[in-house]
Amino acid sequence: MADNVYKKVELVGTSKKSYEEAIQNAITRASKTLRNLDWFEVKEMRGAVSKGKVASYQVVLSIGFRLED
Repeated sequence: MADNVYKKVELVGTSKKSYEEAIQNAITRASKTLRNLDWFEVKEMRGAVSKGKVASYQVVLSIGFRLED
């Protein structure tokens, strides 16, 4: 098995519904321009509050993709 080399990029995903959807939104968008996505790591989670309620969710994540030979 050959050793792989990866590059990491940092993304910020957002959602009005959940952290999970914020992660999925970031990965879905990244997959449109990056190939060989293999993993992600959540670095930060935060949200916005409006009128005493959660208004939106924000997730900072690193996504790793395999460099091609």
